[in-house]
Amino acid sequence: MKQFLAAAAIGLALATSALAEGAMHKIAVHVDENDPAVMNMALNNVQNVIAYYKEKGDTVEIEVVTYGPGLNMLVADKSPVKDRISAMSLEHDNVVFAACGNTLAAMKKKAGGDVPLMSEAQVVPSGVVRLVELQEAGYAYVRP
Repeated sequence: MKQFLAAAAIGLALATSALAEGAMHKIAVHVDENDPAVMNMALNNVQNVIAYYKEKGDTVEIEVVTYGPGLNMLVADKSPVKDRISAMSLEHDNVVFAACGNTLAAMKKKAGGDVPLMSEAQVVPSGVVRLVELQEAGYAYVRP
């Protein structure tokens, strides 16, 4: 019994220490619509979450995953939110913008050539698979 109480006390001390240092939050934001309102809502969500947790002393990692029509959010000459993404990337190193490789390949085939993405975009093999991987890694899922 004494060993159990000692282990419990150590566990409680570690948990209290972790809370004092600030919690870590991980969020996956899903964008699959070519709609400027949806894209802006996603970016508003990102900014609001960062501000909220910063005020609490917590840290947050956010990955915005785009696929299907939502990939236009990261297409260099089509993105209606290009300036916001560029500014956010400069201001926050805890935000990743993921572009679906499957969708990109389909867009290139349809266009008959290259489809340049914004420099902030990181291509992942599959947007859907990336969302699954993030959720399996403990990321909360948000779809604006």
